[in-house]
Amino acid sequence: MAVQLSGNWLPNFPKVPGNFSQTRTKPMHSFSTLIARSATASLSSTPPTVQIVGGKSPSFYIHESSNSHGSRVEDDWVDLETDLYHWTKTLRPVQWYPGHIAKTEKELKEQLKLMDVVIEVRDGRIPMSTSHPQMDAWLGNKKRILVLNREDMISTADRNAWADYYARQGTKVVFANGQHGMGAMKLGRLAKALAAGVNVKRRAKGLLPRPVRAGIVGYPNVGKSSLINRLLKRRMCPAAPRPGVTRVLKWVRFGNDLELLDSPGIIPMRISDQSSAIKLAICDDIGERSYNFPDVAAILVQMLTKLPSVGIEVLQNRYKIDADGHCGRRFVHKLANHLFNGDDNQAAFRILSDFRKGRFGWIALERPPK
Repeated sequence: MAVQLSGNWLPNFPKVPGNFSQTRTKPMHSFSTLIARSATASLSSTPPTVQIVGGKSPSFYIHESSNSHGSRVEDDWVDLETDLYHWTKTLRPVQWYPGHIAKTEKELKEQLKLMDVVIEVRDGRIPMSTSHPQMDAWLGNKKRILVLNREDMISTADRNAWADYYARQGTKVVFANGQHGMGAMKLGRLAKALAAGVNVKRRAKGLLPRPVRAGIVGYPNVGKSSLINRLLKRRMCPAAPRPGVTRVLKWVRFGNDLELLDSPGIIPMRISDQSSAIKLAICDDIGERSYNFPDVAAILVQMLTKLPSVGIEVLQNRYKIDADGHCGRRFVHKLANHLFNGDDNQAAFRILSDFRKGRFGWIALERPPK
């Protein structure tokens, strides 16, 4: 059964967003410094023009042995999350809640009563940020399968880190690629196996067996409809690489023994964790109208600069410009002057598109907490 992670922080202090805080028992490095910075920021007014600058020195870089498989980098991801919190504090909040989601949420809660098993789909690049904070309360004790989609868009080290984490939690997890069908058949078999007891009870009562009912839920654009289409081996549910395509709940039959409910993406009415919101924007899991492209691209540049598997050299070599990544807005503006006649929006869109297409390598933007 999947678990909802939560963190405990000192009272009367601002909570530091970021998934590293969840279930982490060690005190964060220089926490008093973080509180002091937060207090200072709250007393100052937000400048009309946001310049994003780095939070810490590039001590994030580490040297791993070839056989470590990324298992010793969790502490460094904590530093990245801390920086990300500071980078997002002065930005315009990212919020997106289309009208159809409220209606969907109400209908989904009713349909959950009919489900034998729930399949929760998350973006494999940001599993924590695509975890709905109310999902545990909605599902209760229902059997659940966690799917980390877009397996092809993360590294082997990222996949192994999440596999180990969920194995320790006792969570049934399937890595999938909805576009190419990887993991789809395994998911169907697991759903039927978990709900096999349903028809055992029906036979004991003298009732005829019925198909297992599995609901597929998750954030917008994480690949729910694509997974269903791959299971059915035909296009039964509308799917497109943008949030908000699926608007209504729809039951579809898979063979004679499995029924699947495709549902629109559900997202909290208000996203309080802006670090998660920025990651949703970077990964295209939230509507484009909710965020400023240059701001989000600037944060992505600073994150990539701090990732050992990328670094500033990859960015410089790709775009043929000489700039550091400590100020992402400066990098975006320099790229705009170099390729797009000074248009920061076009430059930002190029950077985000390149990340989503794997031009910097296949990397996750989150690692599990210890």
